[in-house]
Parts: sequence; structure tokens; C-alpha cells
Amino acid sequence: MRPPGFWWSVPPALPARLLAPLGRLYGRRVARRMARPGAEAPLPVICVGNVGLGGAGKTPTALAVAGLLREVGRSPAFLSRGYGGQLRGPVRVDPARHAAADVGDEPLLLARAAPTIVARDRVAGAALCAAGGAGVIVMDDGLQNPSLRKSWSVAVFDAAVGIGNGLPFPAGPLRASLAEHWPFIDAVLIIGAGAAGERVAAEAARHGRPVIRGSLRPDPAAAAGLAGQPVLAFAGIGRPEKFFDSLRAIGADLRATRAFPDHHAYGAADLAALERDAARAGLRLVTTEKDRVRLPAGAPVAVLPVSLRLADADAVVLRARLAALFP
Repeated sequence: MRPPGFWWSVPPALPARLLAPLGRLYGRRVARRMARPGAEAPLPVICVGNVGLGGAGKTPTALAVAGLLREVGRSPAFLSRGYGGQLRGPVRVDPARHAAADVGDEPLLLARAAPTIVARDRVAGAALCAAGGAGVIVMDDGLQNPSLRKSWSVAVFDAAVGIGNGLPFPAGPLRASLAEHWPFIDAVLIIGAGAAGERVAAEAARHGRPVIRGSLRPDPAAAAGLAGQPVLAFAGIGRPEKFFDSLRAIGADLRATRAFPDHHAYGAADLAALERDAARAGLRLVTTEKDRVRLPAGAPVAVLPVSLRLADADAVVLRARLAALFP
């Protein structure tokens, strides 16, 4: 779905106020679910999640956490629900054999970095992670999933939007109110800069949660190749505008944009229309890594990969916190 504009209006706009009673019911149901006791996993479980619907930077964060775990001598495996994929699992993702329609787009990206298990049943997925020789599980998303007991949970926030209007779905972007999430959050990661992110950071400090800061950095080689190039950019992620802004920041000549719903399953007609529009205007097609894995391998589309960069001091703190999870 495409987030409605009123989700980001502060104070809440009229549509949000009218939907607020439904939002309270939805949020309370999610909060009750989060409070259920989870099963003990065979390995430590580090959960990378967020409090809202749509993207906040969870996948780059999961990749960064896995890198830090390797630095402290641990062998991570990713555990994902596989949103958008048809396989229920548990199954180990093989990018040579699986497509986004099988396992979802994010697991295909994660599998490039470490063993990745897709499982609707997170307990069964954790068992497969352990059987494969992993020493720690990095759960991509799952903050609201109570099936596994987490060793440590970090909530990721996009500083540009924070918690939006602060209301649960459908009145706003949250799965439950931020207040209902705090008992399940051990640390907060703020990505980027913005007043909305600063408000979340202040709230985290009031609740005694450490705040880690980072930014999404484009791949230098890809950025250099797109600088000055006239492009048609398209994206089916939580906030396509964030990707378009990244292209402008690296100096790409952004002539046209196309926004699709998050996790959009691109069909032949979508790609044909994009190629036709780009050819007519003499533009180069470019998209995100997450979108690219949902396209045919031979599609003439450039990619701008991004990775999470932590402030040096925060990287040291996070590395030490991860190391402390292991006796």
C-alpha cells in the first residue's frame, strides 16, 4: 500500500482523527500480541525492527549488525518472515535458485551477506539457523512477533518522519503506539537527520534507552556512475521519496520519477511502460537494490545501493553491546 499523506501531519489531520478509534483498537491488539511469552531460541536472537509500517532502514541495519557480530567473532544467520514470498519455510535462501516471488525481496539481499532462513514459523526457522552452524540469529523485522524470546531488540527510525502523526494504523503509520512499544525496545537507531527523529531520540532518553545514530550512504562507484546522468527513477519501497532524494544528493539529473507500493511485484507491463517512458525522453532507468531483485535479471536498470554508516563512537558502543550478549 501507499501511505496516505495524512499519516505524516502533526497535529493529526481530520482523516486521522476520524480513524483514531479504529487505530486504538488495532494498536491494543498488536500490544497484547507483543506481550505474549516467546519460546527460548537455541541461539541468541537480535531483533532489528521498527514500530511502524513501511521502511525505516531495517535491512541495511540488519546487514550492519551482522558485520559487527563478525567483528566480535560470531557467525550470524538472518531469520526473516519472507514478506511477499510464497514459501512458508523454513528454507535457506539461495539467490541462484530463489526469486523474490519465492522468498521476498529483503531475504535475497540478506543472503548475499550471511546464511538467511525464511520461515513463517520463527521457532522452526531459529532451529534451522542453529542446525546450519550459526552462532547468533539476526531477526529482520519481528519486533511485534512474540514467537521467539529476543536477547536484544533495536528499533529503527527514519529521522525525516519519526513516528509520523503518532497514531496506530489506519489513522497513522504505527503498529501500536510508541508508549506500548517501549517495554520491548532495548535501543533506538535514528537514521538520518530531522526534527521528527530528534523527538523520538528525546523520548528514548526519557525511557532510558540508548540512542544510536547512523546514515544511509550510497555506494561510491554506483554514485559516480550516475552523477550527471539524466535518469528516470522508480521505487516500490516504504518511502520512495527518500530514494529520489538520494539520487539528487549524488548529483544525478532526476528528470522523472515513478512511485510504486512497497514490495510491489513488477509485471511485464510495468517494466515495458518504464522502458518506453525512459526511451522516449532519453533517460536511464535507476532503482533501489530491493526493487532490482523483483525485476528480471536482464532488465536494463541501474541500481544505487546504500549501506548504513554509524558514527564512530556509536559503532564502538554497539559492537561492545553485541559482544556483551555472549558469556
